[in-house]
Amino acid sequence: MARYHTDKTYRWPLALRFIKGAIHGAIILPMLLHAAFAVIIVVLDHNIHDLGLPASIVRNGPRSSLSIVVGLMLVFRNQTSYNRFWDGRNYLTVIITCVRNLTRSFLANSHRAPVADRIETERIIRILIASLYATKNHLRADWGAEIIPGTAINPSTGNATLTPEYSDLLPRGLYGCDDRGLGLVLQLTFFVEQYIKKGFDKGAFHAPQASQMQVQLNTLVDAYGRMETIRLTPIPIAHLIHQKQVLALFGCVLPFALVDKMDYWAIPVVSLVMFTLYGIDGIGSQLEDPFGYDRNDIKMDFIVEDIRSEISVLLEEWKRAGQHGYDMFVGKRSDSGGQVGNLADMNGCP
Repeated sequence: MARYHTDKTYRWPLALRFIKGAIHGAIILPMLLHAAFAVIIVVLDHNIHDLGLPASIVRNGPRSSLSIVVGLMLVFRNQTSYNRFWDGRNYLTVIITCVRNLTRSFLANSHRAPVADRIETERIIRILIASLYATKNHLRADWGAEIIPGTAINPSTGNATLTPEYSDLLPRGLYGCDDRGLGLVLQLTFFVEQYIKKGFDKGAFHAPQASQMQVQLNTLVDAYGRMETIRLTPIPIAHLIHQKQVLALFGCVLPFALVDKMDYWAIPVVSLVMFTLYGIDGIGSQLEDPFGYDRNDIKMDFIVEDIRSEISVLLEEWKRAGQHGYDMFVGKRSDSGGQVGNLADMNGCP
């Protein structure tokens, strides 16, 4: 992608960042609770009764079954969550690749087509761009952009929120079926498939071309379905409950195992250990659903906008070449700037 990249110059070293992109806000409460519990245990051990337990309960070794269980559960949690994040990013790339391939094929095969066919081609290209926005919004449960042009429905309040980002890309007169369980992405693919069928019937595409286009469209729908599976299939609640309970149990046992040898130093040590463990758990929790708005989620807004700009350049070049009789990317270029306009609004000029 031309403009989207992840190389950033940070003002502060990553080890000194505690707010933006960090997990500290989500783990500060359990960490403080464990620190307070450690304070109580140390005070009671000093003033009332010896509460120390053998350090082997939590120490790494053949008898430290509790620490082994905690380590294994956190490794499983983080590995599973990161796999979901990575798979989600790869499936988004698959959808983008399919949109690029279909756009290239449609534009290249309609370069010398009649005006009516060129208008229809541009309409389908815009629908392909809209499918990227629809995928993003569907995964975030932002419904309704196709029902009320220029708006989306907040799922928690039911109120319309202004989202003009892709309402101009949708077919005129489109009505949505989200309320009946049909996602907008699948709905838009029908327009693309009908375009391929019409092009094949007219002879614009030969059979192998139409077949490859169909494969690209099927691959797009498949990747969309896999992203939907990631979004709708959380980690089983039984695993999450048991993991939280084991983590809390480990944090409660830790002061008893450290108080005899470390005395008051057991308090900061317990705090640091629980900060580390709850931080790992919190990272896994954020990565579990990678399609949201958190700083650690996939940057879908930037990626989709970048692809829209990329395809808009292709459309602009396709129009210029068709209007002046050039091949695409050959001949004199005039920069018009801004978003590309509709062929249908250009008095029928290709």
